Amino acid sequence: MLGIICILCCIGTITVWASLNRFAYVVHRPWCKKINAHISTVIAHRFFAIFNTYMHFRFAGDYTLVPQLPEQYLLISNHQSLLDIVVFMNYLDGKRLRFVAKKELANHVPLVSVMLKSDEHCLVQRSGSPSQAMQSMDSFAARVVKNNWIPILFPEGTRSKNGKLGTFHAAGFRRFLSKAPMPVVVAALDGGWNISSIPKLLTNLRGGAYHVKVLKVYPAPTTKEAQLKVLEEGKSLIQEQLIQWRKSDS
Repeated sequence: MLGIICILCCIGTITVWASLNRFAYVVHRPWCKKINAHISTVIAHRFFAIFNTYMHFRFAGDYTLVPQLPEQYLLISNHQSLLDIVVFMNYLDGKRLRFVAKKELANHVPLVSVMLKSDEHCLVQRSGSPSQAMQSMDSFAARVVKNNWIPILFPEGTRSKNGKLGTFHAAGFRRFLSKAPMPVVVAALDGGWNISSIPKLLTNLRGGAYHVKVLKVYPAPTTKEAQLKVLEEGKSLIQEQLIQWRKSDS
């Protein structure tokens, strides 16, 4: 019962902020950006605090390498849930983070859609032509450099429904680095796939955990070979970390 109440309270909070943000998006965009910044920092922290207090659900962020992160970098990670966005906002500087996401999320997703559009995240049409996707990435790279943002890319391209690591795709990763060379940070997360729906939330939230950890920082890879090596090594590092976490949680 407590889990249901906790989830309903969070849904109610999201509904209020989503309505306020949609109104601001239509009336005055600067208000919308301020609301986004508040959600990315204050609200994200509060959600995890509520889950921890009432459901003993831990945000297990490992900050060992975070102080060593450069001023600007491209972060790549595995992908398990829409909540991954909230996790990274809670883990890093939420106001500077910008995600590469599928264009379908720009419509009809409470709160998320308005935030993605108003904060100029990269929205890629996966079913369109490859050239359109690359143009979106080019434009995004220019905005990232201009605004000193921290871009986050999920090379799997889609969420894992069972927690297993999928194929890492190189096209978007290489295109971004060709337009905006910068260090690459590899991070791993785990726990989202287990609470990615309302039924899973009700059964798996209590006593669970959402792990996130920076695994390695690479200097900016400037050749195709170096970029593919970072992507391949990054996937192996993530797989090893997932195995470690799941052994310790079992």
